[in-house]
Order: sequence, then C-alpha cells, then structure tokens
Amino acid sequence: MKENYDIKKFTDSPTRQTVQTETVKRFKKRRKEQKISQKALAEKSGVAYASIRRFESTGEISFSSLLKLAQAINCLEDFNCLFAYQKVTNLKDYNL
Repeated sequence: MKENYDIKKFTDSPTRQTVQTETVKRFKKRRKEQKISQKALAEKSGVAYASIRRFESTGEISFSSLLKLAQAINCLEDFNCLFAYQKVTNLKDYNL
C-alpha cells in the first residue's frame, strides 16, 4: 500500500493560511506595542471598528483597509517588499 505524505513535514513552504495567521499576529503585536486600542485605530485609520475586529479574529480584510491600518501604525513601508524579489525557478537563471 502506498503511503501518503504531507509536504509540510518536509519543507517550510508557507501556505495562505499560515501567512494570514502570522500576519494577523504581527499586526496585533505591533498595534499593542503602540498601545492603540481597536477603537482608537478605527478613528485614526478610517477603517470601521468591526472590520478591525474581524481582521484580528479571522484574518479577513480588504487590501485597501489593510493599507490604511498599516499607515496608521507606521508600517506602510512594509508593503514595498511584496513581489519585489525575483523568484528563482531554475538555478541556471540565477545570477551569482
């Protein structure tokens, strides 16, 4: 009988869910470090309090609202790293 393997046992490849979960954890940590309540953040960012609560509990939020929240906690520049690096799919294409 063939044994099924879970790829997560062999690699640290992120999944959408793990990226989402870790992003929320980092966001909450940063918000709390700055001692900003969810209600105060809603006022500062213009993002609805309910949207912030949903984001921190489920990870669901619009990209536009996420950018507003990042700006409100002085983390907007973190988005400059998204899609900034060339993805290497073949080592022959990698310039050393």
